Amino acid sequence: MRSAASGAVLAAALAPPHAHGAPVAEAVLRARLEDFVVEEDLGFAPAGTGQHLLLKVRKTDANTPWVARELARIAGCRPHDVGYAGLKDRRAVALQWFSVPRPPLPLDLSAARGTGFEVLEAHAHTRKLPRGALAANRFAVRLRASDSDGGGLAARLAPRLASLAARGVPNYFGPQRFGREGANLARSAQDPLRLPPQERGFKLSAARSVVFNALLAARVADGSWERLAPGDLAGLDGRGSFFSVQTLDETLAARCARLEIHPTGPLWGVGELPTRAGVLELERRIGAEFAAECALCAAAGMAQERRSLRLRVAGLACEPEAEAVVLRFRLARGSFATAVLRELVGAAAGESAD
Repeated sequence: MRSAASGAVLAAALAPPHAHGAPVAEAVLRARLEDFVVEEDLGFAPAGTGQHLLLKVRKTDANTPWVARELARIAGCRPHDVGYAGLKDRRAVALQWFSVPRPPLPLDLSAARGTGFEVLEAHAHTRKLPRGALAANRFAVRLRASDSDGGGLAARLAPRLASLAARGVPNYFGPQRFGREGANLARSAQDPLRLPPQERGFKLSAARSVVFNALLAARVADGSWERLAPGDLAGLDGRGSFFSVQTLDETLAARCARLEIHPTGPLWGVGELPTRAGVLELERRIGAEFAAECALCAAAGMAQERRSLRLRVAGLACEPEAEAVVLRFRLARGSFATAVLRELVGAAAGESAD
């Protein structure tokens, strides 16, 4: 059996094909932490009453689990009792929501702070914030022109931005899911049940994500990532609802063209694939090529799930500066800003897009 970190696996994880052609420009990414800002949109308002507190936190160069542990220390609760909707990049400025149990003694957490984080707001709420409990993320990303000409960079990006807004982008898992240089995949052949819980989660997520990326890469290569085919399981944009496409008619094709529905791909696990016809054949072929990763997910008891192959880029705007441009956009939860950026620019020499 091939190594779990073979060239085919790393290529699917870290260098899948572009859908809109090669990047149209080079830019310096994340020259400063404040060049990448992400803000969570929960999609609901704090309840105003209850035995928990929702905390809006600004974190800078700090990872989410560490901030959660610090909030637990301040609030006097167990780290397990702190809730957050998802992980956010360390090398960024993130406006993120956490929850803690309401302390038994009066304690003002609205201005709590520590190294790399500060609480901006505190609101009473009815329950712990569960994973995935957000509607979307808003991004503001500064791309610094490698030739110090922000206006020229904006002009080069304009046609590609229009294409991304109209057609969306492949919904690849970003390189951060796989660790530095694919480190989470390199050790994925280990029995995950023998690993600490957090590391086990990283390994399983990486294995599942690389299978999805490989399937999406195949559909980008044949152009079907943005088109429904008979046998597809279609997903409603921004929602967890799916339906089987038995035959493709003009109505479904038009809805797909308007980015209202998308073809989906497998998040591998136990059970049968729900697709049919040629779509099922392709998914089975990719599963066979990544048999070790699929077996790892099934052995861990993960259920078969689906993820949209296409990502709608909402509210896409470009603001020129003297030596840079600032991109603003909104993405559905669970998606990666790198999926958008990689279709626009390549990292200038010495810079990283991760």
